[in-house]
Parts: sequence; structure tokens; C-alpha cells
Amino acid sequence: MKRTAFLLLLLVAWLAIGVWGIAGLLLSLGIPAVRRGLAPSWRFAGGVLAVLLVATAVVVVLPDGRLPIPPGPGLLVTPSYIGGRATPHPLTMPVPQHPFLAPDGRSSMHDDAWATDTYTWAGPLGRSPEVDTSWFGIEECATLAFTSAGDLVAMCGDVHGPTLHLIDPDSMEKLATFDLPDRPGGRDKAPWEDLCAGAYFYLDNNDRAVVATTDRRILVVATSDAAGHPGLSQVASYDVSGAVPQGDCLVALMPDWDGRIWFGTEQGRVGLLDPADGATTGLELGGAIANSLAVDERGAYVVTDHAMYLLVASRSGRVSIAWRTAYDRGSEQKPGQLSQGSGTTPTVLPGGLVAITDNAEPRMDVVVLGTSDGSEVCTVPVFEAGASDTENSLVSVGDGVVVENNYGYSSPLSATLGRATTPGIARVDVSVAGCSVAWTSDEVAPSSVPKVSLRNGLLYVYTTRASRWLVNAWYLTAIDVRNGRTVFSVRTGTGVLSNNHYAAVTLGPSGAAYIATLGGLVRVRDG
Repeated sequence: MKRTAFLLLLLVAWLAIGVWGIAGLLLSLGIPAVRRGLAPSWRFAGGVLAVLLVATAVVVVLPDGRLPIPPGPGLLVTPSYIGGRATPHPLTMPVPQHPFLAPDGRSSMHDDAWATDTYTWAGPLGRSPEVDTSWFGIEECATLAFTSAGDLVAMCGDVHGPTLHLIDPDSMEKLATFDLPDRPGGRDKAPWEDLCAGAYFYLDNNDRAVVATTDRRILVVATSDAAGHPGLSQVASYDVSGAVPQGDCLVALMPDWDGRIWFGTEQGRVGLLDPADGATTGLELGGAIANSLAVDERGAYVVTDHAMYLLVASRSGRVSIAWRTAYDRGSEQKPGQLSQGSGTTPTVLPGGLVAITDNAEPRMDVVVLGTSDGSEVCTVPVFEAGASDTENSLVSVGDGVVVENNYGYSSPLSATLGRATTPGIARVDVSVAGCSVAWTSDEVAPSSVPKVSLRNGLLYVYTTRASRWLVNAWYLTAIDVRNGRTVFSVRTGTGVLSNNHYAAVTLGPSGAAYIATLGGLVRVRDG
């Protein structure tokens, strides 16, 4: 009985306090009387092992959303809620609806053709917030989109490769699964850094997921049957290996205004697929592509680890470079980046502008270019010298952008045992006078892909903070985009399974916020 009580104390100490609680109880074993009372027996050891095996089996067998994400340590030494209810301050920003994408906000990781990372509907206001989680196993869903019926389409991945899931937005259970080819062997990248056909997809105007595969194909997958029942089934497959040679890999894809499909590859190739006849043309840019694409009526905006491009296509499908603008790529790949270069998907802004970040030293710059000719409009450095980079897209706020600092996030281990990466979230305003930093927040967002609700004027980021208790608590944090003030933070979990690891914050049409983590899916909504 004493042994059972001691094990229960270990569990409670781990959940309540974390590492220090476990350490304190283990130190008590130095007291002879305690040690004698806990002398092990084979029967007791066998019972403990049986309980562990059963618990492990349940967690392994049921990674479909029916169980919550297993709790992490330190629940008593980290606050569950900070701040108070937000007052909405709406923003106005027109973004054109792409004719071949699902409605803006529902279509892709970056929400629309311009990759603005904005929503016209509201996110949580911090009113009696509720947090729900679903356990998917060690599988992260980097991109979420919403069908017209409201179901979640999720591009997820594990150590083997990507999978497409259809998920109920209320129960967060998997409704259907579509298996995709595994990653090819022999790649020199860690699974958590590998973007090969596993990060980006888009939902088209017919509720179909358009997905790149690791075997150099582009698939079109329906998200319901003829009767409207949810399900995933392949309706088309296009071989693009003629433009993507063996050893290269598809990274991102987006449609053009005529319904043809732009795609970019790991080794810096860009191509165009015409679904009408399967014809594919391509162009080698050089360098590497590690981010998604933005599109407008002109063509596709692509950033490599050397330069920013606008690519255009003729009626016959011939691809050419409208302009190319080199940027300062620095002298090394900084900690927190997946390549030596810009870590941002291009963000198209109103007024004929497009923005990225560079990789300059000692401070990264926000770089704004003109869409007509690629000429530099303005640049401005952000964050501290020697500690600034980003691997996430800029967020448009109409007359400016919000940028996040990811310096120091080299793997999920970068935010464990109470460690935190370099803080920094900044707003950069763009005017006729140039670029200027409007505010900088000290929130720590290791890799959050933040989003803005235009309806309430809040920026949603996924944050953590350093802790002397050696505990990493994770939060959905709302920041007022007018002044950079943190309005509220809601704890979503603790420990490595609550780390989002480059997955995007996604705002659902119902007002809930979804965050994919290394252990599944988290939802935060107002009570």
C-alpha cells in the first residue's frame, strides 16, 4: 500500500509541479525509514508494469481524437488564464476572393490568395475560455482548412510522412483518412524539419483538397460523396515528374486566376500544371524554396533563399520571370530557420505591395517591394541585434504587417524544461514616408504562424515562457494589433505534446481557435 501511495505521489507531483516535484520525492528515498517502507517486490513491480502497458496500449490504439492529449507537468505552477475579456476594435482590409479557392479564411494555411493570415470573422475574446484537446498520437496537422459543411480538412504528418484527415470540428474526432505516400528514404533532414509535400495544401472552390505528394504528383481529393456525406476520395492525379526531377520534392502549390496550378519545389523549381490536359511547364530559379506561394491576377510570388520573384504565365502555359529582387540572405542559417534566407511566405498587401523578411545581420529586416516591378519601397530592422529571425509568414493588418521572432527554435527540444526562445512580436507600418516599427511585444512565440481577426482586431499567437520550475506551459495569446498590448493568454497545456512546432493558429467560422500540436488538436473558445 505504501508503494502504491508513493507512486501516486510521484504522478501527482509530476502533474502539479513537474521535475522539481519528482526530484523532491526521489530525494526522500535517502531517508532509511522511507527506503525500508518502499522496498520493492516482484508482484508490485509486475503490477506497475501491467498498468503502464495497458495505459500505453490505450494511448497507442486510440489516436483518433476520442481521448484528450495526455496532460503534461506543472499544472499548479503555471497560470491557466492571464488578462481579461477583449473589446473588439475591427479592422478593414479588402482581399480579393480567388475564383478557384474556397472562401477566404477557409482555404489554406495562410487563409487566402494573398497569404494575409487574416480572417473576416472573430476569434475568442477571452470570455470564460474553454480548452478542449484531442489526442492524435505523435502526429501534427500543420495546415487546417474548412469545407463549406464546416468540417476540418487537415494535412498531418508523423515520422514516416504526410496523411490527409477529415475532422469533426465539434468532437475533434477523425471522420475519414486518406493515406499519402511516405517520404523517400535517404533524406538528410530531420522529420520535424522536412517540408517535402507535408506542410501545404489548399481547398479549392469545389471543396476539394489539392495536395502535393512525395512521389511528385498532385492529387485532387474530394471531401464528401455525391450525397454530401463527409469522406475523402481521390478524383484526379497529375504526374509532374517531368518538371520535378528525381531527388527534388514538391513543397507548395496554389492556383492561378485561370485555374491552373502553380507549384514550387525544394530545389528552387517553379512549375505550372494545367488540369485540363495535364500539361506541365517549369522553370529553374536556383536556390531553395522553403515556404508557400502567394498569388494574384498577375501571377505567383515566390521567395527562394536568395531572391524574391514574380512569375507569370502565358495563355499557352509558358512560365517566365516578370521580376527578380535579391535580398540580404546573411552569412548563415540562424537557429530558428529551415533555410539560409527568408523564412516568410510572400504577403501581398493592398496598394500594390508585397512583403517578406530577409536574413540580414545583425538584425533581420521587413522588406516591402512594389508588385509592379519588384522595386524596394522600404525596409526596417526588427528585434534585437544578434537574435532575430523568423520562419513564419508575415500577417497583414492593411497598412502594415506583424512579424514574429523565432530565433533559437531549432527543434521541439528548444522549448522544454522551462527554456524559452528569444522573445519578440512586432508591427511594422508602411506609409509614403517608409517603414517604421509601431510596437514590439515581449511575448515568446517559438513557431506559431500567428493570425489576425479583422472582426475584433486581435492577433492570435501561440506562446510559452521561461520557467524556474522547468515547466513549459503553452498559451493561446491575444494581442491588440493597435498597440501591441497583450489582452489575454489561455493555457492550452504543458509539456512537449502541447508544442505546436510551426503549425498554424486557425480561426474557425464559429469563433473558436484551433492549434495543432505534436500530440493532436487543441481548441479554445469562449464559454
